[in-house]
Amino acid sequence: MAHQIPPDGTFLPLMEEFYTIQGEGFHSGKAAYFIRLGGCDVGCPWCDVKESWDAELHPLTSADDILEKASMYPGKAVVITGGEPLIYNLDYLTKGLQARGIKTFIETSGAYPLSGFWDWICLSPKKFKGPKLEVSRLADELKVIVFNKSDFAWAEEHSKQVSPDCKLYLQPEWSKSALVIPLIIEYVKQNPKWEISLQTHKFLNIP
Repeated sequence: MAHQIPPDGTFLPLMEEFYTIQGEGFHSGKAAYFIRLGGCDVGCPWCDVKESWDAELHPLTSADDILEKASMYPGKAVVITGGEPLIYNLDYLTKGLQARGIKTFIETSGAYPLSGFWDWICLSPKKFKGPKLEVSRLADELKVIVFNKSDFAWAEEHSKQVSPDCKLYLQPEWSKSALVIPLIIEYVKQNPKWEISLQTHKFLNIP
């Protein structure tokens, strides 16, 4: 039977939740509670959590239960990711987190309209379903995954859509790291508005 997800966001398909160290981008190295929601139709072939794509595989979970668990940990930052979390209405969940003094971060492709109340928006655009301009303009961080040389020009196109204050990151796709890291290093040296993001959690062997 298909999930009947309430439009008010009081129940969400939860794939996993765990307390760890943020591995990527601007907040790398900081303690954070991750909430991974199931469901994504963006379909990146190199996605490292393809099991998140089918929302039906992940139990509908009360947002109140998620809030209670997130409140148990000393790190007062939550990263909501997926899948593609903006498929769902995140107003209820994020309002509850902020009411508990927890900062709210999202990692999104931007392919759906923005919902929720955010302290930090990390936009990681995908070629298969591009971001909405409203999300690009509000992004605090643009994180472009570099899979091959053509991704640099694509990253520059997206950098034109974000605000002047948005942090710009190039991150090697993990399976292509040996090939693309030297290219990224040279690109950033020539284009210093960009910085390098690495998946440090994979080096640290943590979730």
